[in-house]
Amino acid sequence: MAETSGVERFDCILVGGGLVGQTLAIALAAHDLSVAVIERADPDAHMAPEFDGRASAIASSTARMLRALGFGDLLDTQGCPINAIRVTDGLDPRFLHFDSAEAEPAEPLGIMLENRALRGVLLAKLRAMPGIRLFAPAAIARTDRGADRATVTLADGRVLTAPVILACDGRGSQLRQQAGIRLATWQYDATAIVTMLAHEKPHNHVASELFYADGPFAQLPMTDLPDGRHRSALVWTVRRKDAEGLKALSARAIAHEAEKKMGSFLGKLELIAPVQSFPLNLQHAERYWAERLILVGDAAHGIHPIAGQGLNMGLRDVAALAEVLSDSARLGLDLGHPDVARRYERWRRSDNAATAIATDGLVRLFGVPGRTATAIRATGLGLVNRLPPLRRAFMKIARGEAGDLPPLLRGELG
Repeated sequence: MAETSGVERFDCILVGGGLVGQTLAIALAAHDLSVAVIERADPDAHMAPEFDGRASAIASSTARMLRALGFGDLLDTQGCPINAIRVTDGLDPRFLHFDSAEAEPAEPLGIMLENRALRGVLLAKLRAMPGIRLFAPAAIARTDRGADRATVTLADGRVLTAPVILACDGRGSQLRQQAGIRLATWQYDATAIVTMLAHEKPHNHVASELFYADGPFAQLPMTDLPDGRHRSALVWTVRRKDAEGLKALSARAIAHEAEKKMGSFLGKLELIAPVQSFPLNLQHAERYWAERLILVGDAAHGIHPIAGQGLNMGLRDVAALAEVLSDSARLGLDLGHPDVARRYERWRRSDNAATAIATDGLVRLFGVPGRTATAIRATGLGLVNRLPPLRRAFMKIARGEAGDLPPLLRGELG
């Protein structure tokens, strides 16, 4: 990076300092590209426990990328491996069971990790890398995307320029809206209730997805508490009209209702974190780029959390875009040229669209009420469970192993 006549020059200007944005900045800097990261909020405020009490399931391929970028110690010390996933239609005894022992390579199906823990190590590394300049908290006064370069003027008068702007500014992306990129979108009649549970019996590293007509109920294994109590994350999808009523219940009452939903297979439950709620929708940008602008993560797509794929989709975007931009830089290409953006879009669009369609299909399939529908679904789950090749194919997709993997998703910096 360089500064000339008050203008700071970079290879990329990245807008949005969330989990995907920070990971992308680190991946680009690891490939010797200079990056300006603009984040409107104070990143240290994001470390407060009340900011984001969620946890994420890091799929095995994206876990390899985090290890390649230097975060293996975090995954090993604070992450909880998911060694099996059990899927049922409510409490029906028929099930579909995915086991890491069947996976190739043999490694956990995913790793559960608190968002706050991941955010902390990303922020520390981002601040320490010489190729990254963090502007935060910082507001954007003006964005200009011209034929030759893109320029961002901050509210305090500083001017940044680069061949391309990377929009990591979330589902409501202002950069996407300013570029006139349309969305295919619809709202689900659903709200995700998220909290953390302590429970009497060990989870044995098994995640459970119980499907009900009003939405899926997911128990996700976490590391034990310091006092030895067992712990799991809870993502409970309810109809929008029921969300506020559920949140208004006491912690004891919510734990009791969750225990009934789970059939008490983890014994007595206790809420150990505040309850948060998130209205759910599906959206997908009609295209991932405009003149000297590339959309990444939630700025390009957002899905139902039914299979825990949202963050993983964004991290797979990171792996592909880091490869495309670093490869283009090695060849001396203009990083803002449409051909560069098109290569990234071709690599990622089909995977993201397929994941969105699959998760939406699951929501609709398991949302059909009635005994007949339940019996058909349960029979189908049991049938798939008895077909190992089909079961392994589903596991491969869920782990982010399908298709042409960028080097980072293979655990290589490239």
